[in-house]
Amino acid sequence: MSHDGVATRPGRSAVMRSVAFLTAGALALPALAGCSDPDPAGKPLAGQDIAPAARADLADGGTLRWAVDAVPETLNTFQSDADATTTRIAQATLPSMFRLDANGRPARNADYLESAKTVATEPRQVVLYKLNQQAVWSDGREIGAADFAAQWRALSGKDSAYWTARNAGYDRIEKIERGANDLEVRVTFARTYADWRSLFSPLYPKEVMGTPDSFNDGARRKLKVSAGPFAVKKVDRKADQVRLTRNPRWWGRPARLEEIVLRAVPRDRRAAELAAGELDLADVDPAAARRIAVAAPRPKPPTAGASAGATQLMGPDRPAPLTPAQQRDRKRFRGVEMRKSLEPSFTQLALNGGDDGPLNDERVRRAVARALDREELAKLVLSPLGLPAEPVGSHLALSGQAAYADNSGAIGGPDTAEAQALLADAGWVPGGPVKEKKKGEKGEKAAGGEADKDEKSAKDKDKGKDKDKKSEDESKGKGKDKDSDAKDSGSGSDTYIVGEDGKSGDDGKREQLAQDGRQYGGNQLPQGGAPGAYAPQGTAAPAGAAARPLAKDGKALTLRFVVPAGEGSQTLRTVADRIGLMLRRVGIRTEVTKVPDESYFKDHIASGQYDLALYSWPSSPYPATDARPVYAKPVPAADGSLNVEQNYTRIGTDQVDQLFDQAAGTLDESESRSLIRKADSRIWASVGSIPLYQRPELTAARTSVANAGAFGFGTPVYEDMGFLKKDFKPAATASAG
Repeated sequence: MSHDGVATRPGRSAVMRSVAFLTAGALALPALAGCSDPDPAGKPLAGQDIAPAARADLADGGTLRWAVDAVPETLNTFQSDADATTTRIAQATLPSMFRLDANGRPARNADYLESAKTVATEPRQVVLYKLNQQAVWSDGREIGAADFAAQWRALSGKDSAYWTARNAGYDRIEKIERGANDLEVRVTFARTYADWRSLFSPLYPKEVMGTPDSFNDGARRKLKVSAGPFAVKKVDRKADQVRLTRNPRWWGRPARLEEIVLRAVPRDRRAAELAAGELDLADVDPAAARRIAVAAPRPKPPTAGASAGATQLMGPDRPAPLTPAQQRDRKRFRGVEMRKSLEPSFTQLALNGGDDGPLNDERVRRAVARALDREELAKLVLSPLGLPAEPVGSHLALSGQAAYADNSGAIGGPDTAEAQALLADAGWVPGGPVKEKKKGEKGEKAAGGEADKDEKSAKDKDKGKDKDKKSEDESKGKGKDKDSDAKDSGSGSDTYIVGEDGKSGDDGKREQLAQDGRQYGGNQLPQGGAPGAYAPQGTAAPAGAAARPLAKDGKALTLRFVVPAGEGSQTLRTVADRIGLMLRRVGIRTEVTKVPDESYFKDHIASGQYDLALYSWPSSPYPATDARPVYAKPVPAADGSLNVEQNYTRIGTDQVDQLFDQAAGTLDESESRSLIRKADSRIWASVGSIPLYQRPELTAARTSVANAGAFGFGTPVYEDMGFLKKDFKPAATASAG
């Protein structure tokens, strides 16, 4: 789980949503594309950007200095505290039977497998693996059935002494045997398993998986035996780095690099270290990406499908004269360039429907969904980066992956009138009534408070005092994006409102707000609104202006919107601001509360202390396995609590669970994809979460680094990474004219 800009994104090891009230099960769903239409999976919105080069053009040797978020607590990807660096190390040092191609689809890894296929389905499914004859561990022992069996026993879930984070798929295996020879492994399943290709990637040696002690502790700080192009030489916690060196027993294409050093570098320091020549490769935030791109625009067009905003990151064809700061950056970042793609993960708006709050009502959740313009939100984040700004249409796959289909039609597009009708049907009435607050009681930023202000402002106007008041209705005069909430002095929260001109607020904030607006496509206004944004009472509000606040049973319709407070999460806060503005237009108010990054997920998302939240999920090529716990229907636990697994919106249905089970239990790949797409349509209909946009992947790299950068869907090929030879000259490209 992650929220944008905070380095807690999980890999698969951690895992890895009309006016009439319609239940998800009764909803009439749109017909799924597929029978005679083109494949709805489509293509990835953005390809890899890794500066590809032939191995012959790369120098032999060198050390690649690669920034990571942290030195991992464990090198065992199957433990709960594994992180993205754990996965990166495993990819470089351990066998994977299947790796992901540029479309995010599993492909046989020929370095380890000659073949792998289902050879029997009755009475049990049997998969036969034929291993590469040269595949050996770094101690010289052949990779074989004993390693497969040890990993199965450790991850099957039958022995609680193993501290495993997941056992999906391994719990379906009945037995593992040696085949006709030492290079064959027969895996027999007790229950048919469609996602069998997800297993044994990575594969650990039996020395790690063989006993609970070796599993729990043996591979946390060191990996004595490996079988990849690189091996773990040292995990140095004092220096905050992990050093990988060439594996002398590697039988595949020799690694071009001598070493890879993964060093923990805070994101706010990476640009400076790149400029100082202390890093070769680093993921950076949008602000740093913009500085580097403007300083050193790349001589290539933007990613296919990108919007006109691409020049904002890649550099215009005819750049304007550089400012003094940009001139300094050009000198600092000489030899550094930006590589960009879209990550195999997406940011979503989560709606907590698990308590007795307003979002427990499906009509209110559907109203929130109809109030959102997801295309506008995608453009807000991605267009300034020169990346394709298309909303994500599925909870379970991304464009280009086999199971993808745009099922967002299950809730419909943005429609203010429909959203307001849904809210009215749910009993939410414009303006009140709202219970009176007792004298001295802390104010609640709610519809009642706003309505009280309107009434008081009207009375003051009659007395000639209206110029000193800022009532809700009067603030509508300038229309779209000119609203502002009054911040409740007793709430203890920080509230952000997105505006158009960035002219309000104190002088100390104005320039920063303008910069944020230029960066993200919209300016932020502090409380107070914009000068001149008020009209005489009774003036009709233009289209898109805020609607009157809503209330029901004496309670205002105000949703708690929790966002992370860290410097790297500015994008999320900007998106939250814009969502708040969209919801105001249908009468829903939000309180945006910033919380520390370290407590954002644990203390708010996982514990259900929110109404609305933004965070990201990785998109797996095996959704029937990896996505099921994210959308499974919560069930009561033995102690009376609610077991939500990873469904932190607490919204699920029996029908969705059944579709996941059916998809995982069929070996007909077409049928499995169809079942996944049906499950996604019903997840959309239940409106537990709303996918917004695919996360940007922004990587700064030395221009001499090849075959590394923004990998998109594809698994990195570590043996092909390297530095271009000093005498390398790129091939001439044909002119368009």
